[in-house]
Amino acid sequence: MLSVPYLICYLVCGCMIVRWLLPRHPALNRLWLGGSLGVLLMMWLPALFAMILRFSVHAHLAALCALAMLTGLAGLLRSSSPAKPWDSEERRQLLITLAIAVPLTALFTGLQITHVYRVNADGGWTVGQATFGDLPMHTAFITNFENAPFPPDYPMYPGHRLSYPFLADSLSTSFLLMGMSLQAAVIVSAVVMFFLTVCGVTALGRELSLGKRALIIGVLFFFLNGGLGFLYDFDQAAGFRTVLEEDGEHRVLTLAGRMETIMDGYYQTPVNRPEDNLRWSNVIADLFLPQRTFLGGYSMAIPCFYLLFTTLGGWNRDRCNTRALNLLGLWAGLLPLVHTHSFLALGLCSAGLLLHDMIFLDNRLFWLKRYLLYALLAVLLAAPQLICFTFRQTFAGEEGVSFVRFQFNWVNNPDGLGMRDFYLWFWIKNAGLPFILVLFALFDRDPMHRRILFGAGMIWLAAELVVFQPNEYDNNKLFYLAWLQCGFVAADTLWTLFDRLKGMAWRGPALAGFLAVCFLSASLSLAREWKSGLPLPEGRFLQYQSIEVFSPEQLAAADFIRKETDRDAIFLTAADTHMNPVDSVAGRHVVCGPDLWLWWHGFNTNETKLDIKAFYANPAGHADVVQKYGADYIYYEFSYPWQDEFRTLGVDFEGLCDLYETVYAKDGIYIFRVPEG
Repeated sequence: MLSVPYLICYLVCGCMIVRWLLPRHPALNRLWLGGSLGVLLMMWLPALFAMILRFSVHAHLAALCALAMLTGLAGLLRSSSPAKPWDSEERRQLLITLAIAVPLTALFTGLQITHVYRVNADGGWTVGQATFGDLPMHTAFITNFENAPFPPDYPMYPGHRLSYPFLADSLSTSFLLMGMSLQAAVIVSAVVMFFLTVCGVTALGRELSLGKRALIIGVLFFFLNGGLGFLYDFDQAAGFRTVLEEDGEHRVLTLAGRMETIMDGYYQTPVNRPEDNLRWSNVIADLFLPQRTFLGGYSMAIPCFYLLFTTLGGWNRDRCNTRALNLLGLWAGLLPLVHTHSFLALGLCSAGLLLHDMIFLDNRLFWLKRYLLYALLAVLLAAPQLICFTFRQTFAGEEGVSFVRFQFNWVNNPDGLGMRDFYLWFWIKNAGLPFILVLFALFDRDPMHRRILFGAGMIWLAAELVVFQPNEYDNNKLFYLAWLQCGFVAADTLWTLFDRLKGMAWRGPALAGFLAVCFLSASLSLAREWKSGLPLPEGRFLQYQSIEVFSPEQLAAADFIRKETDRDAIFLTAADTHMNPVDSVAGRHVVCGPDLWLWWHGFNTNETKLDIKAFYANPAGHADVVQKYGADYIYYEFSYPWQDEFRTLGVDFEGLCDLYETVYAKDGIYIFRVPEG
């Protein structure tokens, strides 16, 4: 398996580049930055060469040569300053980092294993609650990129350029191309990015917090974010209720019933329940786990935030050098195709810090020039990505209507029709008690807190006033990067208050109770997500646990498609199911995928769907449909899981058999070849 050595080459070269360019940064920070840079280069270099060589082994070999050249160039440009050594402080920081990163990464790895196409006893593939909707889309990208021309099209809407940031998925394709299974390619890349994210948040907290206690709590405020949603679950937990089961009536504590709803219901946890206006989803369970682009973006954006705070503003003159500034600009400029929201959040935070520094710092012209140099580098690199990919979708869409619109107070004011909750209560119940600590910090005089809140506040303000995509909920991708910074301010404020209570016998229990309230909702959410991926005992069924998305029969058909059809072939399939083995497993294009994805990416597929429906109902009368969409094969299955679409389409199966050659017929799945011409 060549994928692991290939990854190691990038990690080692990334560490060498950072060691040579940024020797005055702490050793542990250099190690994390180097690993992150290595992954960023592994995302970008093969994709660049794929523009000429397809996303192939040859492109990856060329990328490896380019990596060697970049590493050599960094050696030529190396700083003459001596590197900061590993000392007792770095060893203590390493222990803190590992104490945080190891258990969180172990939890995340377990969730990945149970949620990413776990093979069940029958040979089918199952997922958990969080990955049910998004995972098939990401694996469609991952499998479709293999040996594909770049820039890629949508696998589920060929002929339309993929404007969705795709480099986090192409990273998995690199592993797949070099021998990993699909499951391993998804899991390994995700675990690497998550581990770097945890280490990055810890390194950033080292710069933004006032001590190790605040560092640890600030990291947990981010990863175990929740809120006060549990109050909605346990507000009337006293008493009993009667449950009717097969063996008679049973009296069950209401509290137990509420816990059962949380642990077995579909999105009934205290952090994600739209009916109660609880939308502050836990970043691990509801974002890092299912949304690979979010994970990839944060793993690459946090190094930029670290360099932003340490390179600009004069906090540490020892690290404010041109090499660090150039690296920040180059890194920021590579963000849009990794995660556009992260690029936007970084730009907003930079604007907030610039505003702060122009007001409060001396030598303003000096710092303004450095900000402009960083911005120029970032914009020059980002502009081609934004123009060729992002803007053509964000500001035009398929209907010529911009995604961007004004809307105050995020999801508390859906479609601008009026706030559901009082403004402050909405944020307190969603973000929890740490939000109150941040409000306290607005009135303190700490210059570091003031600067952090300027940067985070600019992100928060933009996300509160403007919706940047069709789904207003997706503004959370901006909010969480602001919250990442605010969490350390909240942690500092917490420990400041704690120290002021010195001598009070009750301050220890009060702190423990406070933290329990802060983390209870997140803990329930993570417990529910862990359970949702586990197999049930034999004979027991729950609709929303260990969901089978691909049957053994579908996987066999997908294997045939991968082996026996051209990789650029287009398949006509049912339009609405998001669990389609043709694109999500076999990696082939389908004429039209589900609106579950395409609608939120700005596409109106109504005409295509009507054509597909008409063709399946009357193949002879609508034979022109396959030519219209360039279909090479027709996929027919007697029963899709979850959505029996072919029955609703009213398929003329005999007509398909009469008109087209059957190349696959097994277990109720049929594949027909469309004649050339």
